[in-house]
Amino acid sequence: MAPPLQPLRRITGTSGPSRRSLFAGVAALGALGAAGCSRVPTASTTDGGDLLERLRAAGVVRLGIAGEIPFGYIDRDGELTGEAPELAKVIFKRLGVDRVQPVPTEFGSLIPGLNSQQFDVVAAGMYVNPERCEQVIFSDPDYQMLDSFIVRKGNPLGLRDYRDVVEKKAKFATGTGYAEIAYAVEAGYKESDILIVPDQVAGLNAVEAGRVDVFAGTALTTREVVKKSSKAEATEPFKPLVDGEPHVDGGAFAFRPTETRLRDAFNVELAKLKKSGELLRILKPFGFTEDEMTDLTAKELCGG
Repeated sequence: MAPPLQPLRRITGTSGPSRRSLFAGVAALGALGAAGCSRVPTASTTDGGDLLERLRAAGVVRLGIAGEIPFGYIDRDGELTGEAPELAKVIFKRLGVDRVQPVPTEFGSLIPGLNSQQFDVVAAGMYVNPERCEQVIFSDPDYQMLDSFIVRKGNPLGLRDYRDVVEKKAKFATGTGYAEIAYAVEAGYKESDILIVPDQVAGLNAVEAGRVDVFAGTALTTREVVKKSSKAEATEPFKPLVDGEPHVDGGAFAFRPTETRLRDAFNVELAKLKKSGELLRILKPFGFTEDEMTDLTAKELCGG
């Protein structure tokens, strides 16, 4: 889940910010979220839910976002954008819902906010994992993500994965709530020795200043944030180990467990966009590449 460039708030629980967090325009987000919230009743009366029909009737779907670049945020012009909202605009229009309305919140409040009906869908590039799958249902992922490091130019310590960090006793940093915390700990890094910073921009600053040797984040956010740096670079993407096995994360939209009909209709349109190649066209302006396109399913990432 991104981490701003920002979260991905991706560590397994729902508290705390996102995996990659850079909160852009918090004031603008709050103002936008408070303005005219046309609430669609969400009590389902049929098997699989009837939210899609009610969204069509209202003409608007409320999207829970967490103010994270490039996943879902309000830009400098006060417009909703990001990979998830832009994808949502396309899919919901195809489903007969013409407008999307942002409902900003902190990343850790997305799942509670969805289940308490503050918004209709989570559109924040949220990573799919078994713990979250016990609370919400996910669409199939619209992207996959590997990890990468920010290191000083030339990568003087030769850091390529978390095991290298441990073996070379490198000073290690990552972001608040990032899944990379757990990945480093699994590799043998002592959690109390990890420097936790707000986001990848702060991580870049820490590497450039020599306060740490390495900052871990997603491949997308690390490669974007180092583009203008003369002192740091991003390493090649790699798969972290989870329970000793190489792992690939996937980000998706989240729905209330009762709304399977909406989730299934969303998946049908998402599959069409993947097959046609239009999905990459929609996500490319936010730094996504062919490497981030995926055939992973929510079932796989939920653990069965």
